[in-house]
Amino acid sequence: MTKKTDKEGQKDAAKDTANWSGPAAIAGAAIGSAALAAALLYSSRRKERAEKAKPKPPIDPIDTD
Repeated sequence: MTKKTDKEGQKDAAKDTANWSGPAAIAGAAIGSAALAAALLYSSRRKERAEKAKPKPPIDPIDTD
C-alpha cells in the first residue's frame, strides 16, 4: 500500500469540489430563477385582485345639502 501525502490529499479534495461546483451552480441558478418567476407571478396576481376589489366611483356624484 502506498501512503498519500498531504498535498495529494488536498488535490483529491479539490477534484471532488470541482466536480460538484458546476452542477451546484446550475442548480442554484435554476432554483433562483424559479423563485424569481414565482415572486413576479404572485405580485402581479395580488395587484390584479386589489384593482378588482376597489369600489368604482359613482358616475354622477350624489348631491347633498
